[in-house]
Amino acid sequence: MTTLTSTTDTVTRDALAVLQPGFTGTTAPEWLLRRVGEGLSSVGLFGRNIETPEQLAALTAQLRAERDDVLVAIDEEGGDVTRLEVRHGSSFPGNLALGAVDDTELTRAVAHELGRRLAACGVNLNWAPSADVNSNPGNPVIGVRSFGADPHLVARHTAAYVEGLQAAGVAACTKHFPGHGDTAVDSHHALPRIDVDLETLHARELVPFRAAIAAGSKSVMSAHILLPALDPHRPATLSPQILTGLLREELGYQGLIVTDAVEMQAIASTYGIERGSVLAVAAGADALCVGGGLDDDSTVLRLRDALVAAVRSGELPEERLADAAARVRALASWTREARGAVREPGAAAQEGTAPGTAQTTGIASDIGLVAARRAVKVTVTGEAAPLTGPAYVAAFTPVANIAVGDETPWGLAAELTRLVPGTGTDTYDGESEAPAEAALRAAGERRIVAVVRDAHRHAWMTEALDALLAARPDTVVVEMGVPQAEPRGALHIATHGAARVCGQAAAEIIAGS
Repeated sequence: MTTLTSTTDTVTRDALAVLQPGFTGTTAPEWLLRRVGEGLSSVGLFGRNIETPEQLAALTAQLRAERDDVLVAIDEEGGDVTRLEVRHGSSFPGNLALGAVDDTELTRAVAHELGRRLAACGVNLNWAPSADVNSNPGNPVIGVRSFGADPHLVARHTAAYVEGLQAAGVAACTKHFPGHGDTAVDSHHALPRIDVDLETLHARELVPFRAAIAAGSKSVMSAHILLPALDPHRPATLSPQILTGLLREELGYQGLIVTDAVEMQAIASTYGIERGSVLAVAAGADALCVGGGLDDDSTVLRLRDALVAAVRSGELPEERLADAAARVRALASWTREARGAVREPGAAAQEGTAPGTAQTTGIASDIGLVAARRAVKVTVTGEAAPLTGPAYVAAFTPVANIAVGDETPWGLAAELTRLVPGTGTDTYDGESEAPAEAALRAAGERRIVAVVRDAHRHAWMTEALDALLAARPDTVVVEMGVPQAEPRGALHIATHGAARVCGQAAAEIIAGS
């Protein structure tokens, strides 16, 4: 086993400090605790590490027994991307729903309550919010994770989210700099390229990041995207022009810069994770996210040793690595201090959004359902008669992107079945043979509720809707992705996200409750 030596102790500790690795299991493995004791300053959590809030709190306590100020990070955006509630679906709507409501006090309150839950479990760094402007309707990886397509709307909600989250004592990580919203490629699979000029980048992509910096975002996550207008050769994560020149020098950002996961194919298949990690730190990154797919001690040692070797060879200045490690430790110190200085959220902007009002149960967690209900847009386009009996839910399901994952349930069938006993459901995907015909047979005389997710991006889904509506014009259509097409169906419901509470809000409308 590789161990520390006296001649490389300081550099090696700094190399460990800049890593944010993941691991497998619901308790901390021995190797991880040993690395924390040796200088590892951060740990990343994923859905595989979480079963219950109590278990998560015990896990983070394990880590803090080794190092009191360890950063425990998580990718908890709420909405479609949840790790806290990976098995049941989120109690909070995601960014697009909050942007659709466009009430910054509501966004601030939702982020604060989410942060409060994270802090209660011992999590102190959240890889959120997404500040990407979803300007490309075909974007396969951002979509409902964005507050919207208007840069200024995205900016004001990004700032509100950062403020709410950090008021709960959890550091925000605004992502994906300098903006992942105009991509047609998922960087988990390949390297996206954005061919726009500098004027467009400043007027669109950078607007929310300026707002996040002004709001005091404690960290910013880089994107694995190529922007030739800024750097024609290297993706943002590896680009000195983008991380140091643009983010540090031009925008004046002094907080922690975190990379997106270095094992994503945009980096791993073009540079390799060791080489990519060295280039990222040299370019100005302070912390390396790794562990969504690589989650063992050997990965940590490979990256640690690659950084140490780069310092010894002169490729990576020792001062740059030391500066990166110092920024990690400074954020860890802030989170420790923030535990005892948590501020209360601002007053809610409208009835029913604040804990303790007559419109809620007085429980802060109500805020997620309240927000989801406010985000729903209902359009009546035909004979939208109320349900008179059990319905049939046909869920047309696309392949989930890696950020969302396929283990988190979505839709509204469970809630509608609870509200309307006897309601049935089936799931159809792009491989299903004649999904509309199959749904019509299964539905029988029951009213059909067709649930889709980004129908505009999936031709098979649109064709299935065409066939359903031709045969059954009274079909209810629920769009749980980014609404693009004209509302269709006798009743069209846009939830602006597929979180559990979004499905609950839609089911309540369909059931007339």
